[in-house]
Amino acid sequence: MRLVIVTIATLFATVANAQQLTRQQLMEIRAVCEPDLRKFCASVEPGGGRLAQCLQQNAASISVPCKEKLMAIKAARS
Repeated sequence: MRLVIVTIATLFATVANAQQLTRQQLMEIRAVCEPDLRKFCASVEPGGGRLAQCLQQNAASISVPCKEKLMAIKAARS
């Protein structure tokens, strides 16, 4: 679980404009986007923006709930 949270935090550093996400936001992202990360980015090593790049490369295939959650968190942080 710790790896998943670290992975998600790394992934969304760009979404959060380099600000820390709250624990609640991390848990919400994990609940909604974890299947997408496992499906499309399972072989990607976390760090250096690689997971974010993986999701961007697969943006057309990512689930609607994950896209909506990311957009909502980005909007809330703006």
